[in-house]
Amino acid sequence: MKKGDFIWGAVLACAAAFLLVPVTHQVFLSASADHPYGMAFLKFGILASMGELLSIRIVSGDWKKPKGFLWRVIVWGILGMAISLMIVLFDAGVHGAMAKGYLPSLSGGGMASALGTAFLISAFMNLIFGPTFMGFHRITDTWIEMSNGSLTEMRGQKLSDVLDAADLNGFVSFVVCKTIPIFWIPAHTITFMLDPEYRVLAAAMLSICLGVILGFSKRKGQKNSK
Repeated sequence: MKKGDFIWGAVLACAAAFLLVPVTHQVFLSASADHPYGMAFLKFGILASMGELLSIRIVSGDWKKPKGFLWRVIVWGILGMAISLMIVLFDAGVHGAMAKGYLPSLSGGGMASALGTAFLISAFMNLIFGPTFMGFHRITDTWIEMSNGSLTEMRGQKLSDVLDAADLNGFVSFVVCKTIPIFWIPAHTITFMLDPEYRVLAAAMLSICLGVILGFSKRKGQKNSK
C-alpha cells in the first residue's frame, strides 16, 4: 500500500459520505435537479478522473498524474454533461417508441416489466451513443497526450496523426465489442431501474469503472504497439 492509495480511497470515502449523510444528500439532489449540467460536469470530472488515475496505478504500479490532467478533467466533465442528457433522451425515446408500437410494450408492471424496459433503454443508449462518446474520449485523450497537455501543441496536431496514434483497432475490439455487451449494458440496466433522480448519480459512480476501462485499454494498446 502506498500513500497515494490512502489519498485516493479517502477522496472516494468523502464523496460517498457526502452522498450518504441525509442533510448533504438532500443538498446534492436539489443541486442536481436545479443545475443538471453543472452537477454532471462535477460528478464526471471528479469521479471519472479518479478512475483514470486508478488505471495508471494498476498498469504502472504507481500513482502518476497524466499529461494535461486539467484538460482531461474538462473533457470528462463535458462528457458527463452529454451522458446526463442521453439518460433522459433515451429513457423518453424508448417509452415513446413503446407508446407508438415501435417497440413491444412492457408497461404491465412488476419486476419483469421494469427489468425489460431498463434493458431496452440501456441497450439502445450503449449501442448508439456509447461507441460515439467513448471514441471521442479516446481521440481527445490521445490528442492531449501527444501534445504534452500544451494548448499550443494541441493546435498544431494533425487529426490524421492523432487517429493513427489512438489505436482505434484496440478500441473497437476491446472497448466496443467486449465492454459494452458484457459490462455496460447490464450495468446501465440496473441504473435505469433506479428512480430518475438517482440515475445520473449511479452513472457518475460507474464513471470510475469507465475511467479504468478506457485508461487501461489505451495504455495496454500503447504497450502492445511498443
